[in-house]
Amino acid sequence: MFRLARKTLISLAALAALAVGGATFANAASTNTTSSQSAAPPSGAPRPGGAPGRHVGANGQQEQPLTGDTATKVKESALAKVGSGTVERVETDVDHGSPYEAHIRRSDGTELEVLVSKDFQVTAVNTMGR
Repeated sequence: MFRLARKTLISLAALAALAVGGATFANAASTNTTSSQSAAPPSGAPRPGGAPGRHVGANGQQEQPLTGDTATKVKESALAKVGSGTVERVETDVDHGSPYEAHIRRSDGTELEVLVSKDFQVTAVNTMGR
């Protein structure tokens, strides 16, 4: 009787270990990010490995929202460059070398990423994939 109980406990422990390992593997697969991600999800949508709407760069750094005067100046610079659109968010940039970026959606649905320097000059405008 003791052998049967021991075999049952060992079998249950092995099954539990497999379940935990499988869950860990599934979680790792679902949170994997790549630096080749070209399209931003809608504003506020969660991104793998980060807070809602915030990108994690290949360097492991997470973009942070801008506030106050910095946010206002980045918005103004970006809109002055591209003409019109809705600023969805402004944040730090972790991929391109400019400290700031603005995400703008035009009326035709085009999404733009506008990179802005520390002196609030636009350094690049990238069209995001749909």
